Amino acid sequence: MTRFSLAVHGGAGTILKSSMTPELEVAYHAGLRRALDAGHAVLAKNGSALDAVTEAVCALEDEPLFNAGRGAVFTSDGKQEMDAAIMEGLGRQAGAVGSIFGPRNPIRAARAVMEQTDHVFLIGPNALKLAQDAGLPFEDTAYFFTQSRWDALQSTLKMRADGTVDDDPARRHGTVGAVACDAQGTLAAATSTGGMTAKAPGRVGDTPVIGAGTYADNATCAVSGTGHGEVFIRYTAAAEIAARMRHAGQSLEDAAAHVVNVDLGQNDGSGGIIAVDARGNITMPFNCDGMYRGSVTQDGAFETLIYR
Repeated sequence: MTRFSLAVHGGAGTILKSSMTPELEVAYHAGLRRALDAGHAVLAKNGSALDAVTEAVCALEDEPLFNAGRGAVFTSDGKQEMDAAIMEGLGRQAGAVGSIFGPRNPIRAARAVMEQTDHVFLIGPNALKLAQDAGLPFEDTAYFFTQSRWDALQSTLKMRADGTVDDDPARRHGTVGAVACDAQGTLAAATSTGGMTAKAPGRVGDTPVIGAGTYADNATCAVSGTGHGEVFIRYTAAAEIAARMRHAGQSLEDAAAHVVNVDLGQNDGSGGIIAVDARGNITMPFNCDGMYRGSVTQDGAFETLIYR
């Protein structure tokens, strides 16, 4: 019997316990729980996996603590450019947007691409026009501005100017995502991000690249990734997990562990993934200090985690 289940993530990277205040830790857990509540409410009413991941990611995009939507980081020229993708496993329908600014919830713009066009991926002005024509809510720069993200940009730019940029994975990370299996056994994945702090204008990472940071196929699994996007793209991380299940007969857990710890982990691919299969099994491996993550299953067991 299929049991519905949902997993969410709010990014991975260097999340040191030494720099985590009790107040911040509580806030992160609360943000993850709100996303789980939003997705679970859909699934508990026999709703679709697609609607569940949409609502869960919208909740994460609305939370300034996470690098997506309202909490998006800044490019090197002080702008915010957001990427998002959504995919359903029944017919591998997918939609993605890249380098957009304005829609309150970029994941809804990605879904509009999937449902209202013949295409998978739109960027720039045409993606924005589609979002406007779809009646999606837009916000101004003040809504998306967070002081902590601006300070992180200034600090990174100063380090570059001084020639002292460190290799802190936290500067390369920050994504939100959700994967779900509904009561019918249909899978879906959704991922949204502001990208990398001080990224080059126009840079697009793995999040909206189907098969890299986002993937769903009912025959295998649904995956949402977070980490060093360029490496996730080079190793087609999400699709590789599905391929291992399809061709090598690996379990969801074994396939995901290999990709995260070997393919990514041994090639500067710091990060992690959340994934679910068509029986509702969930796995959430990561190869760095922590990953904001959580899950809930049909029995109503909610769990939110940051460290191992």
